[in-house]
Amino acid sequence: MDGGRTNTKSEAGFSACSHFLEKLDVSATALRLDPAPRTYRVSFTINYRALFPDEARNYRVDVLEASVEQYAVIWVNGDKFEFSAEAMRRAEALQRSWAEFGSLLDRWHQSTNQPRLASRPVRSELKTILAALDAAWASFEHKYITELIDIEEKARRLIVQAIDCERSLQLMEAHHSGGEALQQLPEYRQELTKLVGCIAHLNSVANFRRKGRDDLTVDVFLDAMKTLTRCNEEEKNGENKELLAAARSLSTDVVDSFTGMRVYLREVERCLERVDPHLCNNVGLVSKLVEWEESWEVGKNYVQHENLLNGICDVVAQIRGAQRIAPALATMCEDCDVELFMVLPRIIWLRCLEKPSNLLDLFKGLLPHRFAGDTTKYFEDSWPCDPDLVALREKYLGVMTVLNASERGLSGQDNAWRLLIKRIVNGAGSSDLKESYSSLLLAHRVSAEHAVEDFMHDLEALSIELQRHLPEDWNTCSAILVQCLSGSKQKTQPGPFRV
Repeated sequence: MDGGRTNTKSEAGFSACSHFLEKLDVSATALRLDPAPRTYRVSFTINYRALFPDEARNYRVDVLEASVEQYAVIWVNGDKFEFSAEAMRRAEALQRSWAEFGSLLDRWHQSTNQPRLASRPVRSELKTILAALDAAWASFEHKYITELIDIEEKARRLIVQAIDCERSLQLMEAHHSGGEALQQLPEYRQELTKLVGCIAHLNSVANFRRKGRDDLTVDVFLDAMKTLTRCNEEEKNGENKELLAAARSLSTDVVDSFTGMRVYLREVERCLERVDPHLCNNVGLVSKLVEWEESWEVGKNYVQHENLLNGICDVVAQIRGAQRIAPALATMCEDCDVELFMVLPRIIWLRCLEKPSNLLDLFKGLLPHRFAGDTTKYFEDSWPCDPDLVALREKYLGVMTVLNASERGLSGQDNAWRLLIKRIVNGAGSSDLKESYSSLLLAHRVSAEHAVEDFMHDLEALSIELQRHLPEDWNTCSAILVQCLSGSKQKTQPGPFRV
């Protein structure tokens, strides 16, 4: 007991209560008491019929606990549900019978230890109280479980609504060929919008592993489809596949995560009774929602912003090129080596200094303070920024001039770029870098090496700033780059369907 009430909350209390109810059932059977009718159980859903498989008494601690607590209101998935006044009345009746039985046991105990103070209950009195307790128990169990089933059905309505929308899309798709033409139909767009809205609502309720965003709209999906169409057309026209790889990867993830949600809804329709009404307890659902939110959040932030997406594509293409110059970088990307995340910001800065206009939106997002306020300093006409960045670019251009000043070896912009990539990836003392320096005329070698190391010192400071100024945004950006370089993000391994 706990404060005069039956304690079912603690492990010891629950165990003791379960043992007591088992003995109560045994005692009623020994006294040849017929159980109160429990034919109502045939109308229970399959999961409750598993708990109550026949018309035996089957006293359960959770039913007793519900009568003790007498919560008129419960919250499921953020919605409020109320038990009826009749259910509360039956809970009180069960507690009265429970208390009467407790009093009878107290008298029995006193009659054994102090016979002068109390008389032992007679057999007929015990049978009467046990029969009344069983009738009150069955009455409350019937009302409580029936209303609980109704509440759970309402709590699952978010899943059911999503299933209905997905089924409508399937029917439309079955009667139309050609995905792009179908997406132009107003009725299809309407159903698509409804389904995405249902998924977003599910995400806000069930996705406890991430932000639970409900503001990701159907436009994310439609723009991803447009981007994939553009990639296909440009590849047919002979465009560089490497330059389109990032756009294709990010857009494919948006589409694939949506498809994964649709497949889940088709599968779960067959076993709705297995869906926990507290939707966040369904492991399979949460896993699909995590993938959906991750992909669509990237889609919203990058795929829907053309300049930002083009910047990511440009960086990925440059890193691919750097991998060919310094093969160690390819190994870092493959292994996700910790050193990779020191090298990435350096390469991004190097590309920024070479082609500032290509990465304007990307850098404005990661280092907004460098572009804030009135300034007369510019990288290029479109790049107003603070003096530090202007000074860094001037130093970069100076390094390139020094490296290109040789009459042999590093003649040409491309070779100078290759040397800087080797320095960034392999370090100052690498044999590969020394070999590149050896191509310079002796008169230029010392000045070139000094200029490169002076530039790298300033570059490293800004590389660290790029990682630390807005660390969450940088982590997202670097994860996207790694995903694009590896071809696809790590997805949940296929396996048995999980609700």
